[in-house]
Amino acid sequence: MYGNGEGDARVDPTQYMSWWNKLVYKLTNWRREPRIVIILAANEGGGVLKWKNEQDWAIERLSINNKKSYAKKHGYGLTIKDQTVAKRYSHEYREGWQKVDILRQAMREFPNAEWFWWLDLDTLIMEPEFSLEEHIFDRLNNVTSRTLQDFNPLNIPLDIPYVDYTEELNLLITQDCGGFNLGSFFIRNTEWAHMVLELWWDPALYEQKHMYWEHKEQDALEALYANQGWIRSRVGFLPLRSINSFPPGACSEFQDDKRFFYDDKEKDFIVNMAGCNFGRDCWDEMQHYTRLLEDKNRKWFSRLFH
Repeated sequence: MYGNGEGDARVDPTQYMSWWNKLVYKLTNWRREPRIVIILAANEGGGVLKWKNEQDWAIERLSINNKKSYAKKHGYGLTIKDQTVAKRYSHEYREGWQKVDILRQAMREFPNAEWFWWLDLDTLIMEPEFSLEEHIFDRLNNVTSRTLQDFNPLNIPLDIPYVDYTEELNLLITQDCGGFNLGSFFIRNTEWAHMVLELWWDPALYEQKHMYWEHKEQDALEALYANQGWIRSRVGFLPLRSINSFPPGACSEFQDDKRFFYDDKEKDFIVNMAGCNFGRDCWDEMQHYTRLLEDKNRKWFSRLFH
């Protein structure tokens, strides 16, 4: 269930068992198959788009260890996916579209999981005591918006035909200053999700629009949401800071808008250092938030015993 960051992180504990021991193991551990699986993207473009330096490797280790510790603490699954740009993407210039393909792979690997949580590598879980059940799923209707009425940075049409907001939520995303944010999001393992992923990955859709879509997968999902009522019916929007808080410097044109930026005092769950490689320093940011996380843990430990 946990791994070392190379490809599929799962290890089969029954690999060297006899058939009888395998049966006993499976009968005694059948309840342990995770309801929630974290998908962590690692090695983004490494070795193809750019050579990874020592700091890149250190960032990757810190991020992976952060997710391993969290998944183990709460009994979630974790699969670490290598995003090295493969030929099957490169020959089509589809380097930015791996998320959809990886999600489909993960759903095949964990067919009984209910939810999948995608996390980009440049994220850090800052409140590891929060379970996803307490933070999100047990109060889903209270923490999500079904429409873009309150925040609509892309001016997507608010009303389209055939939308039914009484349907259950299957995709939970956030928005930042540039629109949909896919650095941290949840998708439920349903037939609806499988159909959306098929359409999202559709070569016809890609061929028609990829030259116009700067943000690739994100733009494709925005287009599907804007035009397909059956998709919009099951999408919910979480506040950005619930799973995607930004550091200073991101969304710089909104630097005074508290909806976007990490606040330690308010115990924001996740910090997402999105875009740190464009005019910011990824290593400095990762070090800063790692030190802050360690300091928070020390304070918690001290309060426990004093």
